[in-house]
Amino acid sequence: MLSPTGQAPQGNGTGSASPVATALALCRGALISTGLFSFVINLLMLTGPLFMLQVYDRVLASRSVPTLIALTVLIAGLFTFMGLLEMVRTRVLTRIGQRLNDELASSVFDGVISLGLVRGASSQTQPLRDLDTMRQFLSGPGPLALFDMPWMPLYLAVIYGLHVDLGLLATVGGIVLVVLAVINEFVTRKPMAEASKHAIAAHAFADEGRRNADVIQALGMRTAMRGRWRKLHDLASIRQTGASDAASTISSASKALRMFLQSAMLALGAYLAVLQEVTPGTIIAGSILMARALAPVDQAIAHWRGFLGFRRANERLKMLLEGIEKADDPMPLPEPKARLAVQDLSVGPPGERKPVIQGLSFTLEAGTVLGVIGPTGAGKSTLARALVGVWAPLKGSVEIDSAPFHLWDHEQIGKFVGYLPQEVALFAGTIEDNIGRFASDASPEQIVEAAKAANVHDLILKLPAGYSTKIGEGGASLSAGQRQRIALARALYGGPKFVVLDEPNSNLDADGEAALADAMKDLKAKGSIVVVIAHRRQAIQSADMLLYLKDGFQVAFGPRDDILSKVLAGGAGDKADQAEQAQRRISVASGAKGRSRPGKMGVSS
Repeated sequence: MLSPTGQAPQGNGTGSASPVATALALCRGALISTGLFSFVINLLMLTGPLFMLQVYDRVLASRSVPTLIALTVLIAGLFTFMGLLEMVRTRVLTRIGQRLNDELASSVFDGVISLGLVRGASSQTQPLRDLDTMRQFLSGPGPLALFDMPWMPLYLAVIYGLHVDLGLLATVGGIVLVVLAVINEFVTRKPMAEASKHAIAAHAFADEGRRNADVIQALGMRTAMRGRWRKLHDLASIRQTGASDAASTISSASKALRMFLQSAMLALGAYLAVLQEVTPGTIIAGSILMARALAPVDQAIAHWRGFLGFRRANERLKMLLEGIEKADDPMPLPEPKARLAVQDLSVGPPGERKPVIQGLSFTLEAGTVLGVIGPTGAGKSTLARALVGVWAPLKGSVEIDSAPFHLWDHEQIGKFVGYLPQEVALFAGTIEDNIGRFASDASPEQIVEAAKAANVHDLILKLPAGYSTKIGEGGASLSAGQRQRIALARALYGGPKFVVLDEPNSNLDADGEAALADAMKDLKAKGSIVVVIAHRRQAIQSADMLLYLKDGFQVAFGPRDDILSKVLAGGAGDKADQAEQAQRRISVASGAKGRSRPGKMGVSS
């Protein structure tokens, strides 16, 4: 797990309750009310047995119709009151589930976003399903068994009051049912946990396949991918089947035992009545009381799978939320004036201690355009993530106006940051939503201004609904070039003072590259800092400075022309034969892109 800044959790060491436990503690009043309702409801459950006892022992003996009518009216009122309490209790449980959802939903969503920063994190949306699992369990009939079970001794005590032998039979039956419930826990816990683990992995794999369906189809990978998914899916199914078989066996045995115990109670009551130790009404009353006493155990076994799902979801959410550092909200800082300082920066993926880049130091003033170049694996995209605060430094700092990035509130500084990642990410919604960053108060004027800066305004107007066009998940209805230009417009929205563009022209045509160059010139004229990572010369023509990275180290930093000459000449501390290697990298990268033209730089990214 990781903190919102991308760092591994250090643990709070305070022994404080987990966020899930805290959320449940906020429902303590509702839970106490549910317990009180359960107490009254279980008392009213005695109405039926007592009514049968009176009918058989008093009404039939006295042949008194008025007594029968009076008793019937009385129990009608009591059952009506019990029904109302049952309705209220069920609604309270529903509200408890909703309260838990309200308290945790935002934190869980933040946790999902944090999981998205971890390379290799599987099923990143699983916490959201876990939250739904907990809410649905709390809102369902499962918890009612837990509230009713403490009242089993009450029913057993009443049965003992009818006759000791009847009480002993009910007690033995209750003990056997409880033992079956404990056995059910032991035989289903491990296979259910394994089934859940494999199901999560299968779901994550299938979701990844869905997102990359075009690659699977084009490369003929459907059979191979299906086979890999079936292995995960079948493992989950096998574990689930094993757990379900064990649970169903115990549930069936429990149900058969409970039915037998009711008949045994009738038989024992009849035997005692023959001996004239109990009245005939006791036979029926004892059977009803025992059924009610054992019902919570039977109900708990029936809903055991839901309880196990709730517990596993609780454990996973606890691990997730406790793994996210809850730092105090930073104090709002003055609006940045666009000065960026990188001091001895070392950065690696969240959760890993090995740096991808290390020892970087440079300073950029307002109105500076920095180009970042270097071979594949040099750490250019890692630097981009660090500059916008996506990945936290392992060492050193990224400072904006002398304030390290972690001292800025992400919501505050994000308004002044533009970021175009190497892998363009758009979201299901309209073009207007995406350019305006889904802000509820997004300015239409600024949206259009950003679209024009990215030279995508006219293209948007040609779409069926213009800026209101829904683009689907990931912008599936758009071409790669259209997605990149809309993502560029999003990066330019609001006139950011600090812009990081990671290979912004990888999918652009000539018009798009011209628009990108114009946008960078405009940002520079407005005093913004622009960092552009590129493998083609066109993208860095507007650059004032160049940073050359290799193997995660800063090889050279300085004016563009100076650095280009050093790279092409094999300088900046490289060995003598690296000029030829650099030229070969340029040629290979240019040929791989299929766009090799004189005057273009081809250092791959």
